[in-house]
Amino acid sequence: MIEEILRYNRQFVEDKGYERYITSKYPDKKIAIVTCMDTRLVELLPAALGIRNGDVKIIKNAGGTITNPFDSTMRSLLVAVYELGVDEIMVIGHTGCGVQGMNAEEMLHLMHERGVSEEHISLMRHCGIDLNSWLHGFENSEDAIRETVELVRNHPLMASDVRVAGYLMDSVTGELTKID
Repeated sequence: MIEEILRYNRQFVEDKGYERYITSKYPDKKIAIVTCMDTRLVELLPAALGIRNGDVKIIKNAGGTITNPFDSTMRSLLVAVYELGVDEIMVIGHTGCGVQGMNAEEMLHLMHERGVSEEHISLMRHCGIDLNSWLHGFENSEDAIRETVELVRNHPLMASDVRVAGYLMDSVTGELTKID
């Protein structure tokens, strides 16, 4: 599949398909969006929000949440605010998220099945990594959104004038519901 994607890419560049996407690194709408990496949101989210290339910064991860105040998503938000002019942050979860109800023990079992040795898992635990906490999902999307919004709002390095709000997107219709 990667070779097919690379062939398409070569043709895209040759045909100058990129020209309609040229923009700057600064988001025109001064908004950053934290959302899930779910495949249903790839085109639905921008279409449902009326955003185009260059409008916003979109940061995606499993679950669209921040689990650690010093993870790469939080770092990306700080870069967006201080280096790229973002003054509003939207945290957008979605219905039917695969991280909801995700079980760390099941994930570790799947790792074993794919060849990750118990020795490597034990080494990580010995180094202080709580794999059960790190690989655990969340029980309720709305609560996960609320927790992420609060973490961003109250982060010691976040500017106090940045507006942070949470939303739940319907994975079929794209409808947003504000999460207070």
